[in-house]
Amino acid sequence: MIINIIAKELNVRPQQVSAAVQLIDEGSTIPFIARYRKEVTDGLDDTQLRTLDTRLTYLRELDDRRQSILKSIKEQDKLTPELEREILDADSKTRLEDLYLPFKRKRRTKGQIAIEAGIEPLADLLWTQPENTPEDAAQSYIDEEKGFADTKAVLDGARAILMERMAEDANLLEKVRTYLTANAELVSKMVDGQEQAGEKFKDYFDHHEALTKVPSHRALAMLRGRNEGFLQLSINADPTQEEGARGSYCEIIIANHYGITLGSQPADLWRKQVISWTWRIKILMHMETELMGGLKERSENEAIDVFATNLKDLLMAAPAGLKTTLGLDPGLRTGTKVAVVDATGKVLATDTIYPNQPHNQIAKSAQIIEALIKQHNVDLIAIGNGTASRETDAFVGNLLKDAGLSTAKIIVSEAGASVYSASELAAKEFPDLDVSIRGAVSIARRLQDPLAELVKIDPKAIGVGQYQHDVSQSQLAKKLDAVIEDCVNAVGVDVNTASPALLTRVAGLSATIAQNIVDYRDENGRFENRTTLKKVARLGPKAFEQCAGFLRVMNGKNPLDASAVHPEAYPVVKTIAEKNGKAIDAIIGNTEFLRSVAANDYISADFGLPTVTDIIKELDKPGRDPRPEFKTATFADGVNTVSDLELGMVLEGVVSNVANFGAFVDIGVHQDGLVHISALSDTFVSDPREVVKAGDIVKVKVMEVDVQRKRIALSMRLNDKPGEDNRPQRQSNKPQQRNERSQAPRQQRNNDVGGGAMGGAFAAAFAKAKK
Repeated sequence: MIINIIAKELNVRPQQVSAAVQLIDEGSTIPFIARYRKEVTDGLDDTQLRTLDTRLTYLRELDDRRQSILKSIKEQDKLTPELEREILDADSKTRLEDLYLPFKRKRRTKGQIAIEAGIEPLADLLWTQPENTPEDAAQSYIDEEKGFADTKAVLDGARAILMERMAEDANLLEKVRTYLTANAELVSKMVDGQEQAGEKFKDYFDHHEALTKVPSHRALAMLRGRNEGFLQLSINADPTQEEGARGSYCEIIIANHYGITLGSQPADLWRKQVISWTWRIKILMHMETELMGGLKERSENEAIDVFATNLKDLLMAAPAGLKTTLGLDPGLRTGTKVAVVDATGKVLATDTIYPNQPHNQIAKSAQIIEALIKQHNVDLIAIGNGTASRETDAFVGNLLKDAGLSTAKIIVSEAGASVYSASELAAKEFPDLDVSIRGAVSIARRLQDPLAELVKIDPKAIGVGQYQHDVSQSQLAKKLDAVIEDCVNAVGVDVNTASPALLTRVAGLSATIAQNIVDYRDENGRFENRTTLKKVARLGPKAFEQCAGFLRVMNGKNPLDASAVHPEAYPVVKTIAEKNGKAIDAIIGNTEFLRSVAANDYISADFGLPTVTDIIKELDKPGRDPRPEFKTATFADGVNTVSDLELGMVLEGVVSNVANFGAFVDIGVHQDGLVHISALSDTFVSDPREVVKAGDIVKVKVMEVDVQRKRIALSMRLNDKPGEDNRPQRQSNKPQQRNERSQAPRQQRNNDVGGGAMGGAFAAAFAKAKK
């Protein structure tokens, strides 16, 4: 059953899902299955496999809960064939729990007490035969000893019985849930007296929005406002009704569900009260909690997906490559930290210079940097983009010009560098280096290879998330770990230079085995082939199967060890070479020859067409890096702070973060500007990721600047004019575009509420909360 459900959701054959599930249960990793078991799963890719794995876990948990519920109801001797069928057919945890509601063990309720007092027949009588007068019918049920001393108490007991019965009717709850999901509105109001203290949430002091249309960033902002005591959130079940109207359409749903027609019969007023109270006291509260929980879960999932997408783009950013790099971690009073690393990332030299205020030791600092460049043949200079970044950039530019040096300088994001510097991992890697110097090393290395360096840092410290502190931390960690794993294995890892942190992300390797690889390397020297990995402590046959294809041995004894061809498939390469009378190293990179090779000629019982095709492609460009070519943005000279910006300026920048409502761009002024979704393109954009991704180099126009609040509105439509409404007509009318207020990633780490970056250029897309 589970296999068929997942197959239908993925629109693939059940056999593909079954094969993947078997591999997962046997301990195979997603990267390994996606890359080296294509014929087994008939080509399921890593995205499909991740979805499959997530749904497999959910559905198995659902099935475990189903069996637990069936067992519980059986033990109560209340399981009917009809109920059993409904439980077996339940396709969600919500539906399952609805069906279980009447059978949950609970504290004695008013309804149960009334049933024990023998009042249930009265409840049924009045509910099904309204011609009876409630007060008259209740007379015979008065029993002072049981707590029902008068007709009012008796009728209250009868009402409690019916209310509890209806509130536990799974089919009724499903009907109400369906209606509310489609029609309900989320209402946000300011808590009385919190106007000033909760000013950052002012866009939500009187906010109404269709529940199904609330985007994740707004939902999470409102939920945070509620958690901090500034907002009250509720569900309006009938947004089309005038305020103050009595009754709800949900009461009609309840009446219709039970075939109740209310007229002028003696018990109808009482029955109407039962329905009204059931809705307002029982079902509404239950549904409000559930729908709020569903909104939070959906919003968290979307926010996690945004974070994951941005992280993947950042990790897969172009590496500068194997070049000697000088890293600068800029500072003012405490100076600028300097570190030179060789092409493999090994630290060659460190220092501290004071070219900026208040020291202004420009000449001495220039002398130190020039000497380091010449002594170590530095190819690149990486400058962190934090405090004093632009001043340091200008200093380095003047130094290179005066010294006649051609060394390239690049501004590099230093997000998370300080976190890494103070980490246990950094202390173990650089026990003799000061914490501040470690940051300069990290900045240099992340220019050489962003992926290899950023895996050492907690992803949440990198600053590409959206409301990352408001989402489930376990789910976030699981998703981000999967992204890192996929990125690392897509690129491949040099086993002779990789850090333990990087090796840990390789399919099949644990932190312990990764450290054992490094320890073996330190004790025995570099690995000359993949086979030697089998000598590493605790790296058994299964781990070797999973990791071998993703680990590279550069310049080793076997040229195939530097490729993505898995050792288990080396016989295929050997056969190709032998059948064509060539040596293996003669066919690697031989495009002309490989184009003439027919994959079908080398299919066997062990290796199908997908694997053979991949092998031939890999032989053509062995160890090919899937990341793009290295490029850098050029920040404008003289534009160092927000106050240097002028309306209409066209600047080059780097996309630092992408949210549902737009993209943040680093233009070199220590404060990222926001390109609202409506200003990303001349055509309608439903998702900013259709246009940009983190790390992209883009040209933007300055549309509005708020120096005091440090907010910058930008546009990628270079024909836009500041101060005018430049929005595409279709986009300006979308309800999702209201209340998009957020701050740049650096601000988000401190105050991740989503404040708002003005927007006069977009008809106040940021300031007009409900446009």
